[in-house]
Order: sequence, then structure tokens, then C-alpha cells
Amino acid sequence: MKLDELQVYNLSMELAEKIWDIVIRWDYFQKDTIGKQLVRAADSIASNLSEGFGRYHYKESVNFSYYSRGSLFETKTWLTKATNRKLIQPDSFNSFMEEIDNIGIKLNNYIKSIGRTSNQPPNEIRRAAANDSA
Repeated sequence: MKLDELQVYNLSMELAEKIWDIVIRWDYFQKDTIGKQLVRAADSIASNLSEGFGRYHYKESVNFSYYSRGSLFETKTWLTKATNRKLIQPDSFNSFMEEIDNIGIKLNNYIKSIGRTSNQPPNEIRRAAANDSA
């Protein structure tokens, strides 16, 4: 199993790119204050999944998945701040929140699948996780 076969990873990558496309149009002050934080948080969702995927001990994989979930919640906070400050339109905000909720469900299922299969070899863990995150 490959990392890019995990649906939660792909959805996280797509979310970060959508956020980037919005933030890149902001002025310098907006980018420097909220923008950088928002982009870093969104990028960290997928990057932590990636780092955990590369670890061969399930506890490390789970730990990095928890970091990913933390970044997901941080992204939600920065999107809320950006919306409150009129940098993101309410309809875009609502769309992002739906995506974040969907990613959160898939991420929780992925975390559960890693723990459930902890006594299997790493490749078997990844196969089981791919089936759960689909």
C-alpha cells in the first residue's frame, strides 16, 4: 500500500491546496498574520499523516495521526478567524467546514484501524487502513 492510496491523505492534500489558492491573493499583512498560520496548519494535516505513514511502529504512526488531527482543528480555528475578519466568504467557510468534518471522520477511522491492527506487519496495517478510510 502507498501513501497516496489513503483517501484521508488525498483529501487533506486537496484541502490545503484550496486554502493556498485563497490565501495567496491576500495582501501582505493578511498573509503575514493569519495566512501563514492557516497555510501551515492545513499543510500539516497531510504532512503529519505522511510522516506517520513512514514510521514502521504503529505507536509512532498513531502519534503522528494525532498530530494531524490537531492540525485539522487548528485549521478550523484559523478559517474561523479568517471568516470573522472578512477574508473568507461565509459560503466558502461552510464548504471548508464540511470538508474538515469529513476528513476528521476518515482520520479517526484511520487511527482506529492502526490501533486495531497493531499486531500485524506494517503492510497489513496499511492495507486495513486503506479499506477503513475509503
